[in-house]
Amino acid sequence: MWIRLLLGAAFSGAIHFFVWWTLVKPAQLPRRIHLAISIAMIALYLSIPITTTSRLWAPSLASTFGWLTMTWLAFVGLCFIISVAITVPRLVARIGRRAAKRPPPTLDVIDRRKFLARVTSGAAVVAVGGSVVRGMIEARGEHEVVDVEVPLAKLPKALDGFTIVQLSDLHVGMTIDRAFVQRVVDHANRLSPDLVALTGDLVDGPVADLRDDVAPLAALRAKHGVFAVTGNHEYYAGVDPWIDAIKQLGVRYLRNEMVTIGEGDATFHLAGVDDHGARRYRGHGEDLERALVGRDPTRALVLLAHQPRQVRRAAKHGVDLQLSGHTHGGQIWPWHYIVSLQQGGLLAGRYTHGETQLYVTRGCGYWGPPVRLLAPLEITRVILRAA
Repeated sequence: MWIRLLLGAAFSGAIHFFVWWTLVKPAQLPRRIHLAISIAMIALYLSIPITTTSRLWAPSLASTFGWLTMTWLAFVGLCFIISVAITVPRLVARIGRRAAKRPPPTLDVIDRRKFLARVTSGAAVVAVGGSVVRGMIEARGEHEVVDVEVPLAKLPKALDGFTIVQLSDLHVGMTIDRAFVQRVVDHANRLSPDLVALTGDLVDGPVADLRDDVAPLAALRAKHGVFAVTGNHEYYAGVDPWIDAIKQLGVRYLRNEMVTIGEGDATFHLAGVDDHGARRYRGHGEDLERALVGRDPTRALVLLAHQPRQVRRAAKHGVDLQLSGHTHGGQIWPWHYIVSLQQGGLLAGRYTHGETQLYVTRGCGYWGPPVRLLAPLEITRVILRAA
């Protein structure tokens, strides 16, 4: 964990310095203003690892500071994107001037450049500030219910219209509390699902600190039960205690195992596997072969797997439908390009991989900054159709 924190602090420090070098330094503001902004940026940079680590020894402090520091993280991250966009033409212009061996700029030119730098920096701050405000409204606003009809050739006609409400990436922790969880549970129950699927990353913190916040999950109601699989954040937070705690709320974890949903001939298989990176933890790791032991190949198979890229192995094993989360739909545009790259282009929505259908939900919470920009909160209602 500490290695991950150090790498994160180094990456964050590089972003902060680049933003300062691109937006603050060229503006040549009066000395007192320049100094005040520089000190504030250093303090806000340091507050990020302090807030993150304080969850281990002062969770209430982390929750309070989290609203400021995590929002700042979103702000400086978007400023970094603009800084890159500004730096490229500046470098091109500088190279062009040197290649042309132009004489040193006059005072008028220097003053004009300073004015333009101030206007550019001011416009960037205003644009980013407006985007962050909009993103906070999206992150704390209403959940969009997305209906996804999925035809399955092996699904019995008696199960046509079977509904699975998928909840993913709730990330209960720093700024997501019991009230937020209760709102999600109430919304899911209003959909009267046949089954509820929790596809990982429910928590961001230890059981002792968040037990009360996740308690509303016990109120989830579905005719055929509530099932879950692990996400990568359960492993960061202490996976075995969390599995035990969530089970006590009436949720069944599918840890490389399969169950049959329905009765008589009107049935299908539901399987679940551990997270893609779980093998690093003793007693954990994705094992699809083990999960499918005893499978009836004439029955439709729905797989719960936290990360979309797990569909590559699912397709090799004849999975009909995989439900995943993890990506948050990118959460904050345009960082979604990096998330998409990491998942092999599987960001949000419907995909097919071979004969396997995949749906990736944007998730019903958020990680880190309480900001979702162009990636609204989502509760997914999967409607199975007999093809």
